[in-house]
Amino acid sequence: HKGGIHVNAVQKDSVSYEHIVPELVGNSQRILVSELSGRSNIALKAKELNIDLHEKTPETQSILVKIKELEHQGYEFEAAEGSFELLVRKTLQHHKDFFTLESFRVIVERRDDKLISEATLKLNVQGEQRYTVAEGHGPVDAMDLALRKALRTFYPKIDEIELVDFKVRVLEGKTGTAAKVRVLIESKSGGAIWGTVGVSQNIVEACWEALADSYEYKLLKDESKTPRKK
Repeated sequence: HKGGIHVNAVQKDSVSYEHIVPELVGNSQRILVSELSGRSNIALKAKELNIDLHEKTPETQSILVKIKELEHQGYEFEAAEGSFELLVRKTLQHHKDFFTLESFRVIVERRDDKLISEATLKLNVQGEQRYTVAEGHGPVDAMDLALRKALRTFYPKIDEIELVDFKVRVLEGKTGTAAKVRVLIESKSGGAIWGTVGVSQNIVEACWEALADSYEYKLLKDESKTPRKK
């Protein structure tokens, strides 16, 4: 269910839009977040994430406004629930930064008929500056390896992440090679699968945004599983 009015009606009486119980045919009811969303979508989606959020609160309206602004810029959260949860928690100030990017540089070089991609990252991790360099089979792979190298000492479980899908879509075909692109990354760890999104006129920047969200989401979930010290 996608539209705001649609979701609001389903919340009150699902029979009004569902001619059969989804579970009877192996499906399940799913609430999506998009440019058509209303406050009901945000509140119900937050509930799925165990976030207490009422649809009539100012915080819900603030999240909705941000979602619509980002969707207008080219973001899409239907397949990027990891990025959506991070957005909600950051808006509610329920999230801490596990790492902060200070700068990155990606070089693609052709040498002896071979393409070599090298990524250099400068991050702040738990108050410490980390500077890492890695080579990969492409710019995204190089950034992924450099990021893992920077985070591994602080978050050993980071190597449990597998990047299982990577999609790039051109959003503005009329602008040619200067077009804005949307990058969707699907990741998994154990039995969990999540999607993240990045948008930019620079494909490397869009890739970094989606990649960073993927790691932030993994670290967020790992932290929630760790018992708090009394």
